[in-house]
Amino acid sequence: MPLDTLPDTVRVLGPVEGRAAEVLTPEALSLVAELHRALDGRRKTLLKQREARQVRFDNGDLPDFRADTAEIRAGDWTVAPIPADLLDRRVEITGPTDRKMVINALNSGARVFMADFEDATSPTWANVVEGQINLKDRWSGDLAYSDPASGKAYALGDTPAVLLVRPRGWHLLERHVEVDGEPVAGGLFDFALYLTHNAKAALDQGSGPYFYFPKLESMEEAALWDDACRIAQSRLGLPVGTIKATILIETITAAFEMDEILFALKDHIVGLNCGRWDYIFSTIKRLGLNPDFLTPDRARMVMGEAFLSAYSRKLIATCHRRGAFAMGGMAAQIPIKSDEAANAAAFAKVQADKEREAGYGHDGTWVAHPALVPVAMEVFNRLMPRPNQLDVFGDGAGLDQSDLLEMHKGPRTEAGLRENIRVGIQYIEAWLNGRGAVPLYNLMEDAATAEISRTQVWQWLKHAATLDDGRTVDEALVRALIEDEVTRMPPGLERLAEAVALFTQLCFAQTCESFLTLPAYEVLDG
Repeated sequence: MPLDTLPDTVRVLGPVEGRAAEVLTPEALSLVAELHRALDGRRKTLLKQREARQVRFDNGDLPDFRADTAEIRAGDWTVAPIPADLLDRRVEITGPTDRKMVINALNSGARVFMADFEDATSPTWANVVEGQINLKDRWSGDLAYSDPASGKAYALGDTPAVLLVRPRGWHLLERHVEVDGEPVAGGLFDFALYLTHNAKAALDQGSGPYFYFPKLESMEEAALWDDACRIAQSRLGLPVGTIKATILIETITAAFEMDEILFALKDHIVGLNCGRWDYIFSTIKRLGLNPDFLTPDRARMVMGEAFLSAYSRKLIATCHRRGAFAMGGMAAQIPIKSDEAANAAAFAKVQADKEREAGYGHDGTWVAHPALVPVAMEVFNRLMPRPNQLDVFGDGAGLDQSDLLEMHKGPRTEAGLRENIRVGIQYIEAWLNGRGAVPLYNLMEDAATAEISRTQVWQWLKHAATLDDGRTVDEALVRALIEDEVTRMPPGLERLAEAVALFTQLCFAQTCESFLTLPAYEVLDG
């Protein structure tokens, strides 16, 4: 059916060109509309609750375990059974939904590929629509690509990774689709289109409609996704529990509600994941005005120490008690082709990180580049010869509020400040140009690491933090370093001036902007 069969209350404002009509179908958009009408009011209420929670944190409150959900934490329950093709997830690769990258990730040798419409995608209309076309082609058997620059042909291999899809978080809108005069939630748009076109094909091929849900802050936000799953399954004629999701624990408040999040989604959930970069960002954002949580250099906040270690171990104990997977965090390193010694050192760092994760009891881990798949795979094959470690509980069960809030130690340095400035500005510039995953200084950066960069500068300014050389982080110093770093950036950055302006605005803001992608989306072309 053509799009003009839709009621006037459902409007597509973006261009429907080329193959876009294949995914922007009346059936898919009708599901978007149904989800919007059923859930958007609650979504807005939950976002308001985030704002109210922030006011309490700014006034000195600290995250803690909820008294009203103590029975859930104490109860003897487990999540629904896990599908066969998700029982071994020892190495997962993540990345944007560009056609060539999707093919390379599915062929990488990883057990799972998370196609990311969120932190690794700049949500231009072309990007989100083409991403849906690419994922539809994966299940229809039509996923191939010929690089016009090199002439190289890419095709899906015989044993592709299991596909999971990460829709956008609850805070992000899709301004190109309106229902009843309002823009729809980007996450519901991504979710509905992927499900409509691929759920039954994936099931027919021995897999299923699998997702990663991001940025949750409470069990109520998890329950909203649970209701989205139930509505979609009813609309598509799928049994309850067909949709399976993994939840990223990447906010400080969610770390205190892991049992509750598992419970809210227990028919649809298969595990939790340590979204380490967003977790650091969330901690700075939520507790940034409290001097007890003044952070050291980003590089000093590692997963084997302080609150990051505690939350990783707590996640393992919580998940395995409930029969759910506990996935480790991201290795963002990329190959350093020009320096063999530096490349070896980077890969050794990845190996040590993955050995820690496997030793703690994680069931698998994330990498950002295909070259890291063999490194992580070797570690988990050696230390986890079984498909998973659901029977390993570790030492995290007894960790309490003080453990989860133990701040990392270390200096604040000019080098760390400069790194935040150059990474933050260059990432924003790339994002405004439509690229959400950006290789910078031998790391694959996405929105999460850019969020750390700008919130840490904001926090250091707010507290007039002292650097290790005795200088105070003040407006004059930060502006001077921004000016100097900009002169060192590579030529040809088309939207550099806009990126500098936005980064500076965020750093010097009176209050911490909840997500940099919100003001950036206002000036994103397309």
